[in-house]
Amino acid sequence: MSARRGGEAATLDQLLAAKEIVVTCGSGGVGKTTTAAALGTMAAVHLGGKVLVLTVDPARRLASAMGLERFGNVEVQVSPETFAAAGLEPRGELWAAMLDTKQSWDDLIRRHAPDAKTRDAILANPLYQNVTGKFVQSHDYIAMERLYELHTSGVYDLIIVDTPPTRNALDFLQAPERMAEFFSSRLLRWLLAPYRSRFVNAASRPFYQVADRILGSAFLQDIAEFFILFQSMYDGFVQRARAVERVLEERRTTFVVVSTLEASPAHEADFFIRALAERRLHLGALVLNKVLPAYLLDPDATRSATRLSADASAVAATVPAAVGEEAMVARVLKEVGDSFLHFQVAAKREATQRAELGSAPEVVASVPYFDTDIFDLAGLARVGEQLWR
Repeated sequence: MSARRGGEAATLDQLLAAKEIVVTCGSGGVGKTTTAAALGTMAAVHLGGKVLVLTVDPARRLASAMGLERFGNVEVQVSPETFAAAGLEPRGELWAAMLDTKQSWDDLIRRHAPDAKTRDAILANPLYQNVTGKFVQSHDYIAMERLYELHTSGVYDLIIVDTPPTRNALDFLQAPERMAEFFSSRLLRWLLAPYRSRFVNAASRPFYQVADRILGSAFLQDIAEFFILFQSMYDGFVQRARAVERVLEERRTTFVVVSTLEASPAHEADFFIRALAERRLHLGALVLNKVLPAYLLDPDATRSATRLSADASAVAATVPAAVGEEAMVARVLKEVGDSFLHFQVAAKREATQRAELGSAPEVVASVPYFDTDIFDLAGLARVGEQLWR
C-alpha cells in the first residue's frame, strides 16, 4: 500500500493511503457501517495491502454485504469469488471482524494476568462471568484494546473501525482513561476495604450479611474478589490505556465523521467535529450520506422547471396527442416543475449546511440517495466509487 505522508489529503484515496487507522464516527442511522465497509472495499481494490474492517457496532449488515455467512472476533477474509461476483479485481485483501466483547475480555485476562492462579480466578469469578458485557465501559474499553492489539500485530496495512453512535463513540475514545480512573477511585477502595482488613470486615459484617441476603449469597464477596483480582492488573491497564491514547493521537490515525444533512445528525456531526478538535485528534474527512443530487442546483434545470411550473399549458400544447389529453399533460408537467423547485429549496439548504460542516475536515465527500438498499459487495462498491471521487 502506497503512502503519502506529506501535505494535506485532497481526496479520500489519498487520505486512506497515508493512514494506518481510520475511525468512522456518527449518530445512528446515517450509514456509518456501510461507509466503513465501502471504504474498506475501495482501499482493498485500489490501494492494495491487507485491509481490515472492524465493527464495534453489533449490527450484522456488514457480514451479509461482504458475502460472509458469519464473522466475529477472529478476522475473516472476503473471498476472491465474492469480489469477482461483484465485478471487482482487488489489488489487496479485505478482511472483516466484529467485536466479541466476552471473548475479547477473556483474551485480555489471559494476556495481562500476573500469573495462572489470578487468571483462572478471574475467569471463574461469577461476577466476571455475568457482567463482563455490561461492566463499566467494558464494551468501549475492550474495543480500544482489540484495535490496539490488531494494529500492533503489524498484520494489516489499514484498519477501518466502525464505532457505536456518536455519543457512545466519545465513550469509545474516553474508555481507557475512565477504566484506569475507576480502578484507582475512592469508591472502589471503599468497596474493597472490608475484604482487605479483618478488623473492618468484622465491624461491618452485619451490613454485608443483610446485603448478601438481599442480593444473593456471597454477592458482595464476589464483587470484592473480582475487583481485587482486577487491581492486580492495574499497571497493565494503565500502560495499555496510555499506549492506545498515543496511537489515536498520532498522524497515522484519522477520524471520518459520517452524517446526513438532517438537523439532528448534522448537529451530532458538528458536536463530534468540535470534540475531536478539543482533543487534538486528526479529522480527515466528513462523509455526507443521502445527499440530494447536484443537478437540482443547475441553472438550466432550474429554468426548465420554472417554465414547466409557470407555463405548463403552453408546453403541453406542444406534446403529441398520443401522450394524453392536453389538460392532463399540463397538470403532470406543472406537478413535475413544482416538485423540482421544492426539492431545489431543500438542496440549497443542504448546500449551506454542507459548507458549514465542511469548514474543518480536509476532505468532504457526498453519497447520493440510492434506488435500492446496500446488501452486497457490488452495492458497497457503488457507495465507495462515490466516496472515491
